[in-house]
Amino acid sequence: MPKISEATVAEHRARQLRNLLDGARALVAEEGIEALTLAALARRVGLSRPSLYEYFRSKDDLVAAILDEELPRWAALVERALGGAAGLDGKVAAYVRCQLEVMTDGRHAAAVALAEHALAQPALDRIRAGHAQLLRPLAAALEAGGVPEPELRAELVQGLVDAAARLAQRRPSGAGAVIDATVAQAVRGLS
Repeated sequence: MPKISEATVAEHRARQLRNLLDGARALVAEEGIEALTLAALARRVGLSRPSLYEYFRSKDDLVAAILDEELPRWAALVERALGGAAGLDGKVAAYVRCQLEVMTDGRHAAAVALAEHALAQPALDRIRAGHAQLLRPLAAALEAGGVPEPELRAELVQGLVDAAARLAQRRPSGAGAVIDATVAQAVRGLS
C-alpha cells in the first residue's frame, strides 16, 4: 500500500490534486500548452501514470479541472470590480479592465492558454458553464442600465476583451495602451 503524506487519505488526495494542478499550470506557463501531457505531468510531480489516472482520465479532464478551479476565482474578481464601479460606463470599464488585467498578468497565463485549447465536448461544456459566471455581472449591469439584449451585449464586450488580450500578448510593452483603447471602445464605441 502506498504511503500517504497526510493524516487522512482524503487530505492526502486533496494535497496530491493540488500538486497536480499546480504542476500542470507551471508546465503550461513554462513550456506552453503543447508540453502538457499526462506523461509529462506525472514525471514533473513524481507520480506513475497509473496513479495519475486516479485523478484524471484524460488531458481534457485535467484542463477542465484547472479551469474549474480558476474560473470561480476569476469571476469573484470581476464581481468585486463591478461592485466598486459607479454607473453603467464605470461598470463596463471595470469589467474590461479587470478581465484584461487578469488575462495579461501572467498569473492566469495557463488558464488563458488552456481555455483556447481544443477540447472534447464534455470538457468544453464544463468550461462554458464556468465562463458564463464571468459574464453574469456584466449582463446584470447592462440590464439594470436599460441596455437591450444584455446577454448578447455582454458576449460582444467579452469578444472585444478576448481580441484585446491576444493583441496585448503580442505587444507586452503596450498592454496598458491596449487596455485603455479597449475600455474606450467598449464604453464609447468609435465616437
